[in-house]
Amino acid sequence: MRAVLLVEDSPAQQAMISRILKKNGWRVIVANDGFEALESLQKGSPDLIVLDIVMPGINGYEVCRRLKSDPKTQNVPVVMCSSKGEEFDRYWGMKQGADAYIAKPFEDIELVGTIKQLLRQ
Repeated sequence: MRAVLLVEDSPAQQAMISRILKKNGWRVIVANDGFEALESLQKGSPDLIVLDIVMPGINGYEVCRRLKSDPKTQNVPVVMCSSKGEEFDRYWGMKQGADAYIAKPFEDIELVGTIKQLLRQ
């Protein structure tokens, strides 16, 4: 079973995205913020990371930069999933190394399709 690390500080968003991921057969590891995500990654790499941007402490952009500059995690696909939906936000997310960017609110099929595509590569 493929493992997805979900990094999301909103309990409501966490529950909704976890439900979508589990319904599609993925094991979900949850981190409430960027610090927890980086700590979790010390224990092992998931198959993919769904990463919020606006979080307390370390934001998603910084987490993504750190992941992509670390040889142990640089090849783990990152899907940024944020309420920051402007074109500049999308551009900046991709510039930090994200493999995909989904703006909230999104349709389940958009998230699932993006993850499936990245896991096939």
